[in-house]
Amino acid sequence: MKEFEIVCPLGREPRLKEIEAKAGGLRWVLRKRSIDARKDPVWRYRYEAYEPSETIEEAPVPAYQDVHSSPAAIIVGAGPAGMFAALKLLCLGIRPIILERGKDVHERKFDMARLSRDGVVDPDSNYCYGEGGAGAFSDGKLYTRSSKRGDIGEVLRQLVAFGASRDILIDAHPHIGSDKLPLVVENIRKCITEHGGEYHFNSRVVGITASERPAEAAGGPWFTVTAADGKEYSAGTVILATGHSARDIYELLDRSGGALEAKGFAMGVRVEHPQEKINWCQYHGQWRPGVPAAEYSFVEQVDGRGVFSFCMCPGGILVPSSTEPGTVVLNGMSNSSRNGKFANAGVVVQIEPEDVPGEGPFKLMDFQRDVERNMYGWCVAHGASNPMTAPAQRMEDFCLGKLSKAMPETSYHPGVISAPLHELLPPFIAERLRKAFPRVKMRNYYTNAALLLGVESRTSSPVRIPRDPETLEYVSMKGLFPCGEGAGYSGGIVSSAIDGIRCAEAAARYYSAGD
Repeated sequence: MKEFEIVCPLGREPRLKEIEAKAGGLRWVLRKRSIDARKDPVWRYRYEAYEPSETIEEAPVPAYQDVHSSPAAIIVGAGPAGMFAALKLLCLGIRPIILERGKDVHERKFDMARLSRDGVVDPDSNYCYGEGGAGAFSDGKLYTRSSKRGDIGEVLRQLVAFGASRDILIDAHPHIGSDKLPLVVENIRKCITEHGGEYHFNSRVVGITASERPAEAAGGPWFTVTAADGKEYSAGTVILATGHSARDIYELLDRSGGALEAKGFAMGVRVEHPQEKINWCQYHGQWRPGVPAAEYSFVEQVDGRGVFSFCMCPGGILVPSSTEPGTVVLNGMSNSSRNGKFANAGVVVQIEPEDVPGEGPFKLMDFQRDVERNMYGWCVAHGASNPMTAPAQRMEDFCLGKLSKAMPETSYHPGVISAPLHELLPPFIAERLRKAFPRVKMRNYYTNAALLLGVESRTSSPVRIPRDPETLEYVSMKGLFPCGEGAGYSGGIVSSAIDGIRCAEAAARYYSAGD
């Protein structure tokens, strides 16, 4: 096997005769596609060519077993970690029982629409909770650096099998889109239920207890999980995949005497630019229709803490991501075409436990909630027409400590109100942001055409559920496997899916040990 590359100007794909000439008559496969905009922007296509005697390696999609009569494992949460844990359990011959506090991926859209339109928060069905988790309506970005934790290809190949574009297998920054993900999520559910797994929606978990297993079952704890409607579900093991915002789950574990740890996270603002400005900056004025909307990312070190862009959404919109009334939280999303007028990204400051006074595992979670409530309270006190109205300030005004006199157009449907974000944000966050924005090495990034909106606070969990590094079991309850973003061990769709796969494998080993 040999590798070769073809470089094309923007707006043109490699021609067949170019590929065949480079391949030298060998069979070839496209493996990676990316845009290189370090100088004049170009497409880079990387290929592999194979001798006639060589086999083109294409990993198969896993084989799912019929598990209607198999032993059960309960999965709490139907986000990426929970879904991919369930798929792996099918492969391993274990029946997944998925309990999801929210609604299915189509029904939850109505609650999200009501949240944007009227500012009414359903604590169990919103942009964070419901089938597919927070990622289902947050752009569907699949880029991750977590390759050492598991097989990224296993996740991507399954997503393609369930309806995602094959482009995600070759794109350097793969992306599905918030308009395409619901069908993929629904297809995953259908696969799981057809093979014998169960889904239970509107089933917020309020209790997890372990006892001796029945005599006819394998040895070890037997779990009973209680939902808010009073229904109980039993199984030999539990995978806890509740996402980064399930504060009540942390409180449930704490009440039972379980171990928890304060965990560093990041907080800041959503930054919205006209997409044409980002295109112009990143493509050096050479963007044209048909070329993907430009992305950006940056990291700055300011006063001993990282300040970085997060969850960048080209051609996207801003959405309200509150999970409880009386708070304002923002996130971003893009559809698959990424053809909206605006680009948005979180720009956040890393926060470590020592940065916030107090003791206990909830001090950063309480800090997070207090900032979200302060944003809400300020807007209500200053005449906001929608409870989800966001406080906003132009970028240069923020850095200069000036209230913005007028707001530019924004994609944020609930609306904005001019606010002193430089005062509303905690000082150690505001000061680092004010120093970082002028340093960003993108022409015209630092501009009053950019709007800052508060607050971007759900970057990751501020609490970690500690687990044994070898068995992945919760240190306080044998047979319980904390998983994904909510446990503090991943960030984003793919890394959460990989962690779900790992926890499913660990749960299967636990079953085998019990037998």
